[in-house]
Parts: sequence; C-alpha cells; structure tokens
Amino acid sequence: MNYLTRLLLITAITFATTLKATAQIDSLIYNTDNPTIVADERYELRINVDGMAFFRDNEYNTKDAVKGYTLPGVWLQPSVSYQPLRNLKLELGAYMIHFWGANRYPNANYTNLERAEAQNTTKAFHCVPVFRANMQLTPNVNVVLGSLYGKTAHGLAEPLYNDEMNISSDPETGVQVLWHNSWLHFDTWVNWQDFIFKNDDNQERFVYGLSARFNPSRKAARCQWYLPVQLLMQHIGGEVNTEAPDRMIKTWLNAAAGVGLNVPLRTKLPVTLGGEVLGAYFSQQSGTVLPYNSGQGLLGRVQARVWHFGLSAGYWWAHKYIPVYGSPLFSAMSTSAEGVTLHDPRMLMLRAEYAQQLGRGFAWGVRLDYNVHNASSITRKTENMIETGRRTTDFAAGIYLRLSPSFLIKKFKTEQSH
Repeated sequence: MNYLTRLLLITAITFATTLKATAQIDSLIYNTDNPTIVADERYELRINVDGMAFFRDNEYNTKDAVKGYTLPGVWLQPSVSYQPLRNLKLELGAYMIHFWGANRYPNANYTNLERAEAQNTTKAFHCVPVFRANMQLTPNVNVVLGSLYGKTAHGLAEPLYNDEMNISSDPETGVQVLWHNSWLHFDTWVNWQDFIFKNDDNQERFVYGLSARFNPSRKAARCQWYLPVQLLMQHIGGEVNTEAPDRMIKTWLNAAAGVGLNVPLRTKLPVTLGGEVLGAYFSQQSGTVLPYNSGQGLLGRVQARVWHFGLSAGYWWAHKYIPVYGSPLFSAMSTSAEGVTLHDPRMLMLRAEYAQQLGRGFAWGVRLDYNVHNASSITRKTENMIETGRRTTDFAAGIYLRLSPSFLIKKFKTEQSH
C-alpha cells in the first residue's frame, strides 16, 4: 500500500537509538498483565485486584496546541478468575475510576477527535463490566475475547498511543491475537468501543491495531536490535443508525516503522543503553473532519536505564501529522483551539523516571517530563491569520501507586489418574 511504502522510505534513510517499550521504566507500573497461562494453575479460583492511585500535573505552555490540566484520582479493577483447563482462563470483574472532585463522567472515556461529546453520563464514578476469556491455543499463541491485554501492553510508540490513557481510559474490549516467540512478538486486536442498535443517535465505533516486533538478533548477542512495525486505525460509521444526525463515515490511520537497539552493560548495577528511530504516518482515509488528509513524522530517542532510574532524550519532527490516540503534543493540529494548525512542529523531549516494587503486587513510581516546542508558523483559520512560530516549554510530573495482588481462594480438584 502507499502509506506502507512511505514508511519504509522514511525508515530506510534514517537511523538513531532508544530503549524498547517493554524496557521503559514506567512499564513496572503500567504493564503487569501477562497473557501466558500457567498449566499448574488449573482449577484455581483467584481474586485479583488491579488498580492505581495517581496524581499527574501537566503544565503545558503550548496553548496553541493543547491546554494544561491535572489528573488526580484512582482506578480499580477487582476480578475473580478461574482456570478450568490447562489452556483456558476466565476472568469476571468491574473497572471503576474516580477523579477527586468529579461528580459525573462520560459513558465513553476515550479520545474523540471529531470533538463529539458523550450524550449520556454516569454519576459519582465511572464503572464498566470486565470479562476476559484467554485461550492459549499453542505455547506461543493466545486468543483473547472480551477485555484485552491493552493500552501500553501493546507496545505502541508515543506518537501512536498516549501512555497517559493508562490512567484515564476504559479497558479495551473485543478480540485479540497474541503470538510470541524468540524472533517475533505479534499483537493484533479489535477494540469495539460503541455498539449500536437500530435508530440509535450515535455511530458505530471501533479501533483496529497491530503491533509487531521482529528480533533478528540471537539471545546471546551483546547488542540486541529489532524492527518495530505498528498500525492503529479508528473507524466511525455503521449501517444500522439511519436516524443518526451525523452519517459521515470517518476513518483515520496512524502507522509507524523503524529500527532499534538495546545494549545491556556488564556492571554491578543493572544498566541498559539503547535507542530507536521511528517513521510515523497519518492518513484520513474517509471523512473531512480533520484539516489534513495525510502527514508524516519522525521520532528519534536515546535512553538509559540504571537500576530503578530511567533517563531519556528524544526529538520529534512532524509535517501535517495528527495522532489518533497519541499525545496531542505530537500533533500538527490544535486540540485546544478551533481551526488552529501548526506548520512543521518540532519537539525536544527530556524525561526522568524512578520506579520500585514495594513488595509482591505493589509498586510505586515518579516521572518528570520537560519538552521544548517550536513550529515554523501557526495558522488560525477562523481568524484568517498566519503567525510566526514561537518556542514554548512544557513540564509534566506524576506520582503513581500500582496495586496488582492476586489471592488464591481455592484449588477445586487435581488431575485424576486413569
């Protein structure tokens, strides 16, 4: 396809370095779910508690692109799991989120690029059911129905997925296929966000994603290099809701590909150096909501992890690139002002992190981000104005407490010999 050709061209002419997503220090807080089913846990009934208390402050001075805000709150996902077979695990529970001081929540708690507001709200806190059927068909292949192993567990790059959605978005639901072996990590899924009945006022909405990571290096190699390929597509439409006020079909796509390197050092303290470069692509496949029909971006980052600390520095350049679910800081379109676009935005990114396990099932961490933005010019369509771009800085800080304990209630029976 045309967009894949562009991605390969961007990647082929550029090289830099950053740590792989699964090695980022904040993965200790975010990515605790493991899809692998343990055969010895057959017949076990467990209570699982997954949750996070958080306080994140985004002091954004880039008001032409995005406004600053604070996220103080907690989310909890208690569940009961049972493993009736060696290769099947079932889980039932609920996901609840509360922002301190809030008294109502939209029913759909995720990004809406077309600026649609939720028609219905819930009171006091937001709550949705959770059900997961995890089938391990082979030692390397899992098929998941219901609640997915999602969010940053997909390993998507920041221009494709904003990791802040780990603390603000609903669990992803639908179907997922995972394939992991020594040379390939493959994850593809459909996240069904909005189901509709006849004469519903809203439109059908779902996301398709793919995240593949090729690992040509041998495990014993001193330097581990890899090739990430990623895709995220949002579709809004549906053939059932003939009475919906907005019948426009909207499809947006983000994709990325690149090359990366990890170098573990032989030191007393665990030290890993590495880096990555990614070429990113945006396409408005259908609809006219967004100001651009296609765009590109380039991300390069170097990073070091020393013991519980992580340091990284990166640079982002974009031309008409709009992230579907990535951070708005990577966008050439403003999310805070109508009709404002940024020409060739650039961003220098610095990050410092610390994360530590307090005990089995409990971890805490802090993170600091400092970004410097610049753009060649800023266009204000509503005012018919073009301004010279100016340099601005952003600062963000967060502290997190992650809970993920699991308690064995009962092992109902064991294998009987024949």
